[in-house]
Amino acid sequence: MRGVHPAPYLPRMTTAHAWILAARPKTLGAAIAPVLLAGALAANHGVFDALPWALALSCALLIQIGTNFANDYFDHRKGADTPARIGFKRATSSGWITPQAMWRATVLTMAAAFVLGLTLVWHAGWPILLIGALSILFGFLYTGGPFPLGYNGLGDVFVFLFFGLAAVMGTYYVMALRWSAESFWVALAVGALAVNLLVVNNLRDVETDRKAGKRTLGVLFGETVLKVEYSLMVLLAYAIPPHLFVQEGYRWTVFLPVLALPLLIRPMRQVWTHTDKRALNGVLITTGAFLSVYSLLLAFGIWLDAP
Repeated sequence: MRGVHPAPYLPRMTTAHAWILAARPKTLGAAIAPVLLAGALAANHGVFDALPWALALSCALLIQIGTNFANDYFDHRKGADTPARIGFKRATSSGWITPQAMWRATVLTMAAAFVLGLTLVWHAGWPILLIGALSILFGFLYTGGPFPLGYNGLGDVFVFLFFGLAAVMGTYYVMALRWSAESFWVALAVGALAVNLLVVNNLRDVETDRKAGKRTLGVLFGETVLKVEYSLMVLLAYAIPPHLFVQEGYRWTVFLPVLALPLLIRPMRQVWTHTDKRALNGVLITTGAFLSVYSLLLAFGIWLDAP
């Protein structure tokens, strides 16, 4: 099979399946959630515009997939993904896709996001060009370049800024053509929960990251810091609905994310009490599901509040 070389310790994989896994579909909720929330806010304010919203969603997904491809490629080159890895298998290091093919896919996906984003730049101006260009640039620099963010304790900051503030506020801007303080507060919530995906990933991989020279917060400061960070990010997310209710004048519907709390009981307990790092693979999936459900409920609550 051209471009795919199954490793001896893994089952044979079709090309299509390998590319689907490389795109990491379980992570795509982190790209969809902020765009969904921005759309709900725009609808609440009477400025929802379907075409710019759909274009923003497409760009967000392309950048997320391109970043996943870049991470797969650069982690392979740096030797961070080995057979000892207990997380989900990576396509390049597993031999399913060649490094050359993964690099080409990275560049083409990011280029598609840029070209599609030019339509939004034409519509909304230079602020969107700046946000889009930086999103693509840091998608490469997350694990690539001379000072990769994910290898130097800055991955959490990157995720919070680009999956939270830039994604929500930027998407709102392309529809309303103005900034919104409310989009800032909503962005804090979704950005915090997106960070927790990285927290679980880093908590699971702390030992292999240390051996690979990957200085995540867990490697730099210890696992307890990651456990505290996970809890604080949840608290931040749940501080936003009361703020919207008390300070921004929203109705009780913004408290709908409380319904997602049962999904959090088991992962929170496992983050703090796990004895087997493999259990955190399930926590990662549940944390992603929680992000999606929380965001959907908050978006629905904001939409219901519309006059």
